[in-house]
Amino acid sequence: MAEENTTDKKKCRAKGKAMFAYGIIQLGSNVVSAVALAAIAFSICSLKQESKVFNECVEEVQTTGKSSVDAVHFCNGGN
Repeated sequence: MAEENTTDKKKCRAKGKAMFAYGIIQLGSNVVSAVALAAIAFSICSLKQESKVFNECVEEVQTTGKSSVDAVHFCNGGN
């Protein structure tokens, strides 16, 4: 009977270690997901700023009398 108790305790310890490892892995994956979402949010903010500058460039070039196509070409780096 005493032998059965020790084997049960060993099984329980092994399950406890497995659950602890699972918890650590789950926590790590949540952290990675949060960092990835933050990176996406920051890239969207910079994209919004870039589009605002581009639109201002197109409007400014159009005021000089150029067509929309020529203004977009100029703002994209064309001559």
